[in-house]
Amino acid sequence: MLSPVPLLLSACVGPPAERAALAPAPVRATPQTARPAPPPPAPQASAPTPLEWQYRPVAPGSWTYRAEGNGSVATFGSGAQTVTLRCDRASRRVSLGRAVSPQMPGGTAAVTLRTSYGAVVWPATFTSGASPRMVATRAASDTALDQLAYSRGKFALESAGQPVLILPAWAEIGRVIEDCRG
Repeated sequence: MLSPVPLLLSACVGPPAERAALAPAPVRATPQTARPAPPPPAPQASAPTPLEWQYRPVAPGSWTYRAEGNGSVATFGSGAQTVTLRCDRASRRVSLGRAVSPQMPGGTAAVTLRTSYGAVVWPATFTSGASPRMVATRAASDTALDQLAYSRGKFALESAGQPVLILPAWAEIGRVIEDCRG
């Protein structure tokens, strides 16, 4: 006995000519003219961001070391960019001095040292005379001095009214500090 289900299904499909008439016509591609790509958006003018200290080049010059009667001194640069690190062995204190312009006011100020370990702010005083300086003095045991000596290649010296100095962290710095620690 035949099952009625296949017979019913075959009744739903028409003859081949009828099926072709109901099928959608194939889509044929029509040639189109190429449109030029839109121009890229114009770059927006923005203020250049200043480089952080660790990406700036070091100041030109080099450190020199010199033993003195009561300690030692390391000096970097010349003229307006002179920086000194001096050991006073008798008081076991290390002073960091920087040449400043004669127009700088007297009194007190602050020196910011930026190393690969972080930043420290030291109080400083101004000295007057033929070569005015800003000087910050610390105990030789201050751990920030170690950070200065062992900073990754360089450190920054900042003070209000003066350009930022990026200085190399050379062995002369460590020698002065060790001289003071005795």
